[in-house]
Amino acid sequence: MSGGVDSSATAALLQSEGWEVVGVTLKLWPQDCVSRAEDKCCGPQAVMDARSVCARLGIPYYLVDESELFQKKVIGYFAEEYRAGRTPNPCVMCNQHLKFGVLLDRARQLGCDRIATGHFARLETDSATGRTLLLKGLDARKDQSYFLFSLRQDQLCRALFPLGERTKSDTREVARACELRTADKEESMEICFVPDNDYGKFLQDAKLAQRHRGDILDIEGRKLGEHEGVEFYTIGQRRGLGISTPQPVYVVELDAANNRVVVGPESALGCSCFEVANCNWIPWETPPLEISCLARIRYNHPGVPAIVTPHPGGVASVRLAEAARAVTPGQACVFYGGDDGSRVLGGGWIVRPAPGGGTACCGP
Repeated sequence: MSGGVDSSATAALLQSEGWEVVGVTLKLWPQDCVSRAEDKCCGPQAVMDARSVCARLGIPYYLVDESELFQKKVIGYFAEEYRAGRTPNPCVMCNQHLKFGVLLDRARQLGCDRIATGHFARLETDSATGRTLLLKGLDARKDQSYFLFSLRQDQLCRALFPLGERTKSDTREVARACELRTADKEESMEICFVPDNDYGKFLQDAKLAQRHRGDILDIEGRKLGEHEGVEFYTIGQRRGLGISTPQPVYVVELDAANNRVVVGPESALGCSCFEVANCNWIPWETPPLEISCLARIRYNHPGVPAIVTPHPGGVASVRLAEAARAVTPGQACVFYGGDDGSRVLGGGWIVRPAPGGGTACCGP
């Protein structure tokens, strides 16, 4: 329970359905979060709100400190990816390792059978295979299935997403009907541990990265200026480059090994073929040789028709029907299928687009 309206409504709904409910807040940040926004998921106000909701519903409440694991699996990963010139997605990692990882062990200790969260996503059971399937939430504006693609079968089969069939406004009505103090609480769209969404400042303040100069090059290899560290730039970035060019240029490549930032015209950001690694497949133990699907290269991406070819070792090549802008290493690419495109087939982590935004497909 993050202290927000979604997890609060989830607890109320499950209780109304006859479940025996236990509320748990994961304390994830090593400090007490007082210096951070009070509505963060482990801040003092969030804990007070979650505890108040549980008191109102008459259910037990626990605050569980998992800050050490969070530091290793999420914060450490976050910094390491930026230092490697990739753009991380910490929410996916938190779901995989914390909310549906260690929390499952805590659930067993509390005698609980399932983990329920306020994610807007749905689950079904495949009658033919018995596998648990993941689908988009019915509220397209709030769908969070993208962040859950990496969950394994042993995690999905013990998950519950009561909000998957509801809209955000429905959720608030549930909380109001139960007179929960979180009913009208605003939600935060920022990364929970990064104040003001300024990840560069966070990395420096936490001493996870430091500024170090390197060359900014154009796509022909000509030096245009200097940067202050590849970890402070992202693919597609235009502002804050500190260089003057006749035409607008964008970051098209981050070469951490050689400490170089490569920039080029917007046309160089287009890419129709790339590789993904560490793939997770949801409907299948072994995926088909070729998969027709809709591929989303970032959370707010609408998706592009694609052909995915899985290879041994959890790698797959992705060929998009049309070039997408700023295919970014480190981001998750999630594949959707089914008659209405709502079923999550799986996904992986973007490794490297074809050089120069090319269209020639990479091999395994």
